[in-house]
Amino acid sequence: MDGWLQDPQCFWAVRFHKDPDSWIRDVRVFVDHGRGMADGEPALLKSRRQMRYEDAVALWKQLVRNGWSVVEPVW
Repeated sequence: MDGWLQDPQCFWAVRFHKDPDSWIRDVRVFVDHGRGMADGEPALLKSRRQMRYEDAVALWKQLVRNGWSVVEPVW
């Protein structure tokens, strides 16, 4: 399942999604940073990081504390 956050200015978005190749005992999460584009253009992806599940949860909580909002999928 994906999780999405958007910055307070509604410009950048972050997508959290499980790495399908990660192991059950070592779950990894991809964190994609980018923004949706107008008129059906492909999304502008600025970066992708792979991190441990625990680190991804910590990043999610930090972003929410900094004003990011949970949103529907952006791209």
